[in-house]
Amino acid sequence: MTKTITFNELRRLKDSLPTGSIHRIADELNIRVQTVRNYFGGNDYNFGKNCGLHIEPGPDGGIVVLDDTTIYDMALKILSEQNTDE
Repeated sequence: MTKTITFNELRRLKDSLPTGSIHRIADELNIRVQTVRNYFGGNDYNFGKNCGLHIEPGPDGGIVVLDDTTIYDMALKILSEQNTDE
C-alpha cells in the first residue's frame, strides 16, 4: 500500500523515535540499518538499498510517496508503544 506525506512529516516521525529504533526496525525486518536510514531520507546507497521512497519538490520539504509502508508502520508502532509506557 502506498502512502503520501510531506518530507518534513517523515523526518519528524524519524526524529521522534526513541534511541535504537532504527536498529530495531532493521533487525525485525532483516534489512541493513542504512536501508532504514535511507527510507527516512538518507542517501547512502553503498551500504543500504532504496526502499521505494520517491521525493518530489513541494511545500513542507516536498512530497514523499512511500511505495511500501512497512518501515513507516513499524515506526508508528514503536511510537505507540513508547506512548503507552509513559
